[in-house]
Amino acid sequence: MKRTRILLWALLAGLIAACGGAADSADTTTATTVAPATTSTAAPQQEEADIVGVATEAGSFSTLLTAVEAAGLVETLQGDGPFTVFAPTDEAFAALPEGTLDSLLADTEALSQVLLYHVVEGEVMASDVVELESATTIQGEDIAITVEGDSVRVNEANVVSTDIAASNGVIHVIDQVILPPSMSEAAAMGDIVETAQAAGGFTTLLTAVETAGLVETLKGEGPFTVFAPTDEAFEALDEDTLNSLLADPEALSQVLLYHVVPGQVTADQVVELDSAETVEGGSVAIRVEDGQVFINDAQVIVTDVLTSNGVIHVIDKVIVPS
Repeated sequence: MKRTRILLWALLAGLIAACGGAADSADTTTATTVAPATTSTAAPQQEEADIVGVATEAGSFSTLLTAVEAAGLVETLQGDGPFTVFAPTDEAFAALPEGTLDSLLADTEALSQVLLYHVVEGEVMASDVVELESATTIQGEDIAITVEGDSVRVNEANVVSTDIAASNGVIHVIDQVILPPSMSEAAAMGDIVETAQAAGGFTTLLTAVETAGLVETLKGEGPFTVFAPTDEAFEALDEDTLNSLLADPEALSQVLLYHVVPGQVTADQVVELDSAETVEGGSVAIRVEDGQVFINDAQVIVTDVLTSNGVIHVIDKVIVPS
């Protein structure tokens, strides 16, 4: 029995090393030949380490651990659990599009959502994972699980190592960072400026936005609701009025911000309002006549153009604060 225990501990040490554990290959070789006292003292250290401790000892999750700390989730992942963590490697984070990681680290709320999307409540071992088609994460949205032969994928990420034990759960290593579907959909959308550029028909508006120095504002987090005048709407302005605005960035900025309402106000919400306060500070009047919606005297001709940082409703006139 004692010899059997020694062999089992040696096998465990080898598995931990293969998953990037603290022991290197030389240590694993030693573990198969050293005295029983040596193997029995190493094992409790592995058993006592929580998820954060195991990831730290592994040495290939530096970026993940930095992100966990930035998001304020260290204590969560050191808690009782148990948790199942699908842990992206440093290489997985490095493969993200340029700027993505910096953006996430600068937005701790979004970062927290991404990280918690990698965590499932309970200890779900590899033998259990392969029996599932999906699992609900602590973030609240589901991950898809696909098994093809010996390969297992979580969303589009390949599971490359499994069943790394921790005192409060288990780690499975994946080769990609996965995003919640809600964030993936938003990422696939352009922001307000990009959406207007892609749509066409807003050349004058975009020129005005750039002249007024509002590009970064309308590319910001928001969310914003923009009542966007078409090129035809600007052409309908008196030429002197348009030229005067383009020559006065401060006045132009006030006019443009009068077309912007804080928050994402969709069409079904707009029709329930009599007015809305704009970012400029004044209010626009909202009325519905014969099924048509008007913002001041401008008619809404297209609604609910969704963007990553808000929504655009297209109007047929430029509106000016009184």
